Amino acid sequence: MCGITGVFAFTQTGRQSLNNLQASTDAIIRRGPDSEGHFVYDQCGLGFRRLAILDLSADGNQPMTDAAGRYTIVFNGEIFNFRELREKLVKRGCQFHSQTDTEVILQLYITEGRSFIKKLNGFFGLAIFDKEENSLFIARDRFGVKPLLIYRDEDKLFFASEMKSMMALGVPRKLDYVALTQYLQLNYIPGPASIFKGVKKLLPGHYLYIKDGKVVGKAWYKIPYDPKKVAKNKLSYEQQQHKLVELMDGAVQRRLVADVPLGCFLSGGIDSSVIAALASRHTPHLNTFSIGFKDEPFFDETKYANLVAARHNTNHTVFSLTNNDLYEHIHDMLAYLDEPFADSSALAVYILSQRTRQKVTVALSGDGADEMFGGYNKHMGEFKVRQGGFKAEAVTGLGFLWDILPKSRNSFIGNRVRQFQRFSRGMLAGVKDRYWDWASFASAEDANTLLSAASRRKVGKKALAKRRKDILEHLHADGDLNEVLLTDMKLVLPYDMLTKVDMMSMANSLEVRTPFLDYKVVDFAFSLPVSSKVDATMKKRIVQDAFRSELPAELYDRPKHGFEVPLLKWMRGELRSLIEDDLLRDEFIEAQGVFDVDAIRALKTQLFSRNPGDVHARIWGLIVFQTWWKQYMAG
Repeated sequence: MCGITGVFAFTQTGRQSLNNLQASTDAIIRRGPDSEGHFVYDQCGLGFRRLAILDLSADGNQPMTDAAGRYTIVFNGEIFNFRELREKLVKRGCQFHSQTDTEVILQLYITEGRSFIKKLNGFFGLAIFDKEENSLFIARDRFGVKPLLIYRDEDKLFFASEMKSMMALGVPRKLDYVALTQYLQLNYIPGPASIFKGVKKLLPGHYLYIKDGKVVGKAWYKIPYDPKKVAKNKLSYEQQQHKLVELMDGAVQRRLVADVPLGCFLSGGIDSSVIAALASRHTPHLNTFSIGFKDEPFFDETKYANLVAARHNTNHTVFSLTNNDLYEHIHDMLAYLDEPFADSSALAVYILSQRTRQKVTVALSGDGADEMFGGYNKHMGEFKVRQGGFKAEAVTGLGFLWDILPKSRNSFIGNRVRQFQRFSRGMLAGVKDRYWDWASFASAEDANTLLSAASRRKVGKKALAKRRKDILEHLHADGDLNEVLLTDMKLVLPYDMLTKVDMMSMANSLEVRTPFLDYKVVDFAFSLPVSSKVDATMKKRIVQDAFRSELPAELYDRPKHGFEVPLLKWMRGELRSLIEDDLLRDEFIEAQGVFDVDAIRALKTQLFSRNPGDVHARIWGLIVFQTWWKQYMAG
């Protein structure tokens, strides 16, 4: 696992940015603490940092240049079918000087050109410079497991794995107020936007090709979802289950290759338990890791993780945390964020990654299954909205009651009231408005209210509407739940879930691999009808049924908990002074000029009231943003 960065200059002025290449590479040392490398030729500069996963020969370091000296590559990621691809290249006469997947990629590009990218099974961000053509090819993996940022102006183009590198290269630090508005709704920033104007996230499954001063972008992969083909799927449900087990077993096997200690996250939920069960087939005494929450028994699932570990005889470690343990890591985690990101469960992932890294260098996770197979409560809610019926109408009819009752994610009753309120709103909305509402912590109006008058004038309404429209393009009134899942794969998965795992694991120099996101599994998932995924009694139906014989019975027929850190308690306790005397202090808000003082004050009043609702999630978004602002924008 690595980090990459680079410069491609169009003018003499742009060449001056090459002087910042070292600083840009230094900025991502946590992504690659084991070694670094640089390449500069004429108008192109490439930087690289490496975390050693495989025992590579000495000439396997990066940037890597082919024997003829024409092509040079920097590559961040893992290609799981590289040995198979290497064998085919050898038969065609290619000679190799290392055992690396990096050299395989380079030789494929030399042999086949840009179309080679479709042959890769793995996750990556990469760039290949052609000295003879004076061209640069930049690409990102299918689902956005690895990040890749792009900045371009008339003088140069930058790319990097992290915003820290982009800032070190010298990108203008100008807020994108449309991105800020969406952040205030979602608590993360959807691509292709970033917090800075001009800095874009290269979309998953896309590449850029730069030659003769022209930059051409193209989608090289799209999830092959076709509702007409889904309707004609001839596999029986039993055959679908067998196929899923076969594909998942292959995906896990491919991700078990490493010359360093390897393990598996084991939360106690179905997805990570499936990964652990499959991995234990091929790895005796597999290392598995869980975190427990001593002070939050509602969210503690270590009981179920222990059952899975015992069933498959894994070498299981539980990191049992108190709220104080969690709180002690808040400031370290916030300090690592170089773009506002306020999914509070990132704190738990940060600590899990930190503790796991003390024992292994690579960990497998169950990420991706919920988005493609329908594992979230909102998916069941969407199913029930579309089904209608007495129960759905009854919940909607009591909307006035859900509005006034106390709501909280941190208790069973409070969480149910919160869910009923959101469901009743959703019943009255169209599919696109419902999806956006259920994905958000705040409405567009509430987000707009938080901004100062000057900030509101900087929010382009047409741009805001277009970005929302682009995100929701796959949703249609006459569509089905698969369209919702496809939208999750393009919004929630890359910009919330995968961003969270990548940032928190890389902050601790841990590589995380995601077998559910093997493209063969994803393509198969979107060939299945909704009935195989969600019905009136079960979410993620095919995953649960296909692996029922592998997992303890206790894992079934229980609600999905997820995890919420005790933000409300902290904000009313340990974080109160940070909120009232520092980050959200009236004087600071006024001097900053981004937010409306009265609106922020109203949120703080609600926070300390008897019915705070979900306000703590919105204030957490503000805490994250303000911490980021003070680190990167103030002064």
